[in-house]
Amino acid sequence: MIGAIEILMIAIIFGIIYGRDAIDRSWKKNPDEGVVESFTEDVKEYYHDDPKRLVKLIVLAVSVLSFIAVLVYWVVTHYDIAKMIGLNQ
Repeated sequence: MIGAIEILMIAIIFGIIYGRDAIDRSWKKNPDEGVVESFTEDVKEYYHDDPKRLVKLIVLAVSVLSFIAVLVYWVVTHYDIAKMIGLNQ
């Protein structure tokens, strides 16, 4: 479990380093376009600038989601949550 926390901390650091300009660039919005159109344009521009950074952000998102899924599974199996909320006797 400690190894997974270290991996998550490294992923967060890489996300901060590589995702900073993606966050900064997401604020240039046109008033007549919706959120989805603006997001797709930002992703297209971000991909054309450097495709490897976009792949790293996707890997980061998948790793964070898988870490959260494993963490939830571990908590449910080790702390008997179903018995606590009354689903099992």
